[in-house]
Amino acid sequence: MVVDIGGGTTDMALISLGGVVLKDSLKIAGDRLTQNIIDYVAQKFSLLIGERSAEKIKISIGSVFPLKQELVFNVRGRDLATGLPRAVVINNDEVREALEKPVHQIVSNIKGLIEKSPPELVADLMHQGILLVGGGSLLRGLPELIYRETEIPTRIDDDPLTTICRGTGFALENIKALKDVFVNV
Repeated sequence: MVVDIGGGTTDMALISLGGVVLKDSLKIAGDRLTQNIIDYVAQKFSLLIGERSAEKIKISIGSVFPLKQELVFNVRGRDLATGLPRAVVINNDEVREALEKPVHQIVSNIKGLIEKSPPELVADLMHQGILLVGGGSLLRGLPELIYRETEIPTRIDDDPLTTICRGTGFALENIKALKDVFVNV
């Protein structure tokens, strides 16, 4: 099983014998996580921040589990009451709270795809595990959360930001050998 948590969508597929057995896609991914941080900061601190600031927060201190050491981020934005610049400090617990709903939806869809899978492939899946790719897979603790919820080993690809590009390049280099796979897509 491959789960690609990109910017706009999370795509997941159960692959067996060179073909896609099951697939699912949802419009919850990195952009939604970033937007949730923007909304959270606006609601909790009455501070309007931009997408870039929210993305930096997500990358710097975002997590899905409590961390052993508290991480903080000093974020600047526009005060919603006065319209003037202001800075606040946000911590990793607050960011985790902001990300909770979309992360839960992603994990729920992964579980749903597993539940629809043929039993013999679930046995293989328990052995092979789930592979996470895409920038969203780098969220701290995500593989551990998926493992906790599914009891299926989950890992992040060695270079999750370029996995899709490398796979596309491989497919184009081997287009004749993979023609049967492309017909079924």
